[in-house]
Amino acid sequence: MAVASVTHLNFRGDAREALAFYQSVFGGELVSVPHADDENLVMWGQVAAANGFRVMAYDVPSGMPYSRGENAFFVSVRGETAEEVVPYWEGLSDGARVHQPLGPSPWAPVYGMLTDRFGVTWVIDASVAG
Repeated sequence: MAVASVTHLNFRGDAREALAFYQSVFGGELVSVPHADDENLVMWGQVAAANGFRVMAYDVPSGMPYSRGENAFFVSVRGETAEEVVPYWEGLSDGARVHQPLGPSPWAPVYGMLTDRFGVTWVIDASVAG
């Protein structure tokens, strides 16, 4: 039996745009279910790629409290090789604030951290130099 952890991101009206952006970076299939009372908002959405990347998202309804938050979570994408993760870094960098440029680190041959244009902080690294 296997258990998978999937990051679930909460937005206030940006979920559909964010999922489309993540699909453009990682590939895969985007599925989106609108809120029953507002078709412009996502009740549940997901990007699932053959390479194992998964992310879910939804738009918090206006009647519920929501704070974009600061440092509430990071999304970690770890590939087997540097070659594998560089395209993800390049895609996520579009409109992002880079905290740590992609490069060698004490624990990985390549590591970087950025906050994308939707306020989500990503850490990208590889387990081997490749």
